[in-house]
Amino acid sequence: MKEIESVQERGILVGVNLKNDEHFDYSMEELANLAEALDVEVIGSVTQNLERVTPSHYVGTGKIEEIKAFYEEADANIIIFNDELSPSQIRNLERDLECKVIDRTMLILDIFSRRAKTKEAQMQVELAQLQYMLPRLVGLHASLSRQGGGTGGGFKNRGAGETKLELDRRKIEDQIAKLRRDLEHVKAQRETQRKQRRKNAVPVVSIVGYTNAGKSTIMNQVLAKIGQQEDKQVFEKDMLFATLDTSVRHIELEDRKSFLLTDTVGFVSKLPHHLVKAFRSTLEEAREADLLLHVVDVSNAEYSFMMDVTNSTLQAVGVEGIPTIYVYNKSDLAGVEYPLMSGDNLWIAAKEGAGLEELITMVRQHIFADYIVCKMLIPYEAGSVVSYLNERATIFSTEYEEHGTLLHIELKEAAYQKYKQYIIE
Repeated sequence: MKEIESVQERGILVGVNLKNDEHFDYSMEELANLAEALDVEVIGSVTQNLERVTPSHYVGTGKIEEIKAFYEEADANIIIFNDELSPSQIRNLERDLECKVIDRTMLILDIFSRRAKTKEAQMQVELAQLQYMLPRLVGLHASLSRQGGGTGGGFKNRGAGETKLELDRRKIEDQIAKLRRDLEHVKAQRETQRKQRRKNAVPVVSIVGYTNAGKSTIMNQVLAKIGQQEDKQVFEKDMLFATLDTSVRHIELEDRKSFLLTDTVGFVSKLPHHLVKAFRSTLEEAREADLLLHVVDVSNAEYSFMMDVTNSTLQAVGVEGIPTIYVYNKSDLAGVEYPLMSGDNLWIAAKEGAGLEELITMVRQHIFADYIVCKMLIPYEAGSVVSYLNERATIFSTEYEEHGTLLHIELKEAAYQKYKQYIIE
């Protein structure tokens, strides 16, 4: 069998700097990283300063010739735009540039579809892709109406093209409806799991942050530190969107206290609106959290911008008002002092395991703040209370007195209230 030769995509990036945006250079750098994540060889870029985007072509029409000349001279085969293009912009650009045009949204959707491992993540990405495609079908089928030619034949063909367009549209709409139903079902299961967790009163700590900030590394280092086996580790790699699937791990500390640690998909600037909506149920994991660990790559010059993007994306899915520890990771690469704690801020280097002890200490202070230390004398006939506390609380000492079992104990506020008739001091 003859092997199919894969064509190396060679791309030119095009961006419009609106009103001198101070983060424009970084967004172009990020676009190059996104393209490289899909194995596109980036040859160069064309940028333009504008007060507003040109409705018909995104860039000013005078810029089209420059882009076309560069495209031909550089022997490129794809042009990538730094924003989401409207259906008519894609149509006009492809017509005038006579080449394949894609936008930032398509790039991100494509990366997500390659990285999605679980059924849920795959459905979420497919839903976002279909919603993106639906209004752009006309552009994809523009070639159909150009096939006419000759007298009389053109109308017939154009009609066939339009019929096919209607069929495609209906197919896509049916598929969107099916995916929505399936995802609602998954969402209901997730809600059941959350209710169970709330019933068991296990605190939830959720890791959030920009893509490639080191969220999975932190999760794995915490697991290793508490001696959990290798198979519990999550995938980590120095690449954009390495983790799309929410991982939930049960962290058991040496004093019987435990919490759930969850990580979420990383964010990026201009994250497609459809994608945020599709991943909403996954991101809602963070909405139910008792504490957020906002992981920041402090070695990146744009880290404060990345924090803003993360915060505004969380706000968009309704994650607000949750206590947060800011974890400034990669401090070793930033040349700043670490490990260092200051208020709710912590500087660490997760790769080398520096600062984990401090991180666990800070998590403890937040989520176990309602624990109370006391002494209880429990009558021998209430033995079931002793066995319950042995399982759920930290027992410092146990003595058997004449009238019952004397426990020196640390327990949750709720358990304290439940058994307060036994408290002696």
